[in-house]
Amino acid sequence: MIGSNAFNYINVLDKAADASWMRNNVITNNIANVDTPGYKRKDVQFESYLMSALMGDNSLEKRVSEVRLDAINPSIYTDYMNYSYRLDGNNVDIDTEEANLAQNQIRYYALIESMNQEFGRLKSVLQSK
Repeated sequence: MIGSNAFNYINVLDKAADASWMRNNVITNNIANVDTPGYKRKDVQFESYLMSALMGDNSLEKRVSEVRLDAINPSIYTDYMNYSYRLDGNNVDIDTEEANLAQNQIRYYALIESMNQEFGRLKSVLQSK
């Protein structure tokens, strides 16, 4: 994280990218355990934390500048709600996990691209002076 309020938008994107990276690891672990008896799939909760931290009546720019990044941390949870139709108790559906992995990879690359664009804008401003 960059320690300046001028970079809060980039810091929020960085937190989201970290959560996406964590989710990627969790999904690949789910895929690796598709045949493990009794294994329950895991997932990462982050977006709801971010949305609640950014709620408010101010403009998005103001809310981002005031967000407490140390209070927004992704957490891994076990998905017991996704019922298993298998006799071994495993609730991992390989097709769903592969779709989630593809979606998450697109999200991650979009976040990285957004950060690159922000740094490009800053570089452009600095070079114009």
